[in-house]
Amino acid sequence: METFNKDRVKIIVICSIGILYIILFVKFNIGIPCIFHEITGLYCPGCGSTRAVGALIRLKFYQAFRYNALVTVLLPFSFFYLILKKKIKIPNLVWYILLAITIAFGILRNIEFFSFLAPTNII
Repeated sequence: METFNKDRVKIIVICSIGILYIILFVKFNIGIPCIFHEITGLYCPGCGSTRAVGALIRLKFYQAFRYNALVTVLLPFSFFYLILKKKIKIPNLVWYILLAITIAFGILRNIEFFSFLAPTNII
């Protein structure tokens, strides 16, 4: 029972901080720049994820997908995992596949042919 409460508090705190950050970003356009992008000029797998979550909050699904397709697709699965992590066991192979997909996404979005994966603001 005590472990459940600690996990629950952690999730609530993390979600609260995330929601506060998103509200600040959406309302006041205050964001944290990507250090990897600032140093290298390349997009990491997470570039555009804050803007994507902000677009999801405003129910702009296509814009969210254009900012960061990976985060937009994996976010619902992340919520389900947080809710059901005590009840289901995800095999290690799934984690390795997700890691490979994330690495591939980070590489592909920096190649000219796959430039549509780079964070893009639509009009």
